[in-house]
Amino acid sequence: MSGDGVERTDDGRYIVVKGRRWRASDPSIPEALRAELVSALMTGRRMVRTHQDAARVMVHDAKVALGERGDPWWEPTAEGRRDRIAAAVRTFARARGEGSFCPSEVARAVGGEQWRDLMPAVREVTVELREKGVVHIRQKGADVEGADFAGPVRIVAAEGLEFQPNLPD
Repeated sequence: MSGDGVERTDDGRYIVVKGRRWRASDPSIPEALRAELVSALMTGRRMVRTHQDAARVMVHDAKVALGERGDPWWEPTAEGRRDRIAAAVRTFARARGEGSFCPSEVARAVGGEQWRDLMPAVREVTVELREKGVVHIRQKGADVEGADFAGPVRIVAAEGLEFQPNLPD
């Protein structure tokens, strides 16, 4: 048993529930961001009964962002990391509603202590999601166009994101 009362495998990669192994969340996610992702996961789970597939998309995105689905967080591939970045962007965008978030929050959730190395990939994936109509990228309150921008930006959900299907990343 770990300090949180959850039985884990010796390597910490899985939790054990009723004798069944489930992939554990990535332990490198900062606690505040992990709590937000878990909250989004629980919101999606509560909505499954009323919103079926749309809510399942929310659950899937949150689980990928947490590292519980997709490529194993302990052996990420470039494609798997991009998938996880996209899932984290969508999850944070849904969770914040009309509020915004910084790309560095996504990088911190996906990259742990090496989050700075992920910033170029986070920006690329966010631009791709903007082109698909999933999010807006804003700088000083105005939408940013194109992919060549410098300086701090914020990400906000596009209208209707919560019920958009899981778009390819």
